[in-house]
Amino acid sequence: MTKAENDFECCPPFHPSQWDGKTFEWENKKFIKDTVFTLFYMPVNFGAVMKRSSVAIEKSNSKVLDGMWLAEHTSLWNMNLYTAVDREVTDSENIAMSGKYISRVYEGTFKEVGAWDKDFKHYVQESGNILLKTYQWYTTCPKCAKKYGKNYVVFVGQVQ
Repeated sequence: MTKAENDFECCPPFHPSQWDGKTFEWENKKFIKDTVFTLFYMPVNFGAVMKRSSVAIEKSNSKVLDGMWLAEHTSLWNMNLYTAVDREVTDSENIAMSGKYISRVYEGTFKEVGAWDKDFKHYVQESGNILLKTYQWYTTCPKCAKKYGKNYVVFVGQVQ
């Protein structure tokens, strides 16, 4: 790890090779769930929700695993945010995810998310799987993406 990676702002360095083109199983993987208000899919209170989640995680002596915050866009006005944690978090909606998942990493600006979504759906279909749900993992905040020089987004799909 380089000194620049070791001195991260708030987001840990992301290594795409660990997630690109991978298929994996989760068995009761722990998350906390919160909701973000969006305006035509653009998050409005994302920072406040992340802060609220971070405070609850810290208060519970829990940790965020892999820096993973999965976004699930449910409408033009709402996005569910799932934070991977190592244990139950008090004052939070705790959930567990189980099943088969597939992931693909993209790099670029957020305006490309629509094209990535189409590519991911095609990728899942070509892999012989049926897509049940799609999540986006925005691996770094804009400040850290600028610092690292890369803006990685991981599409994670629950498949059968």
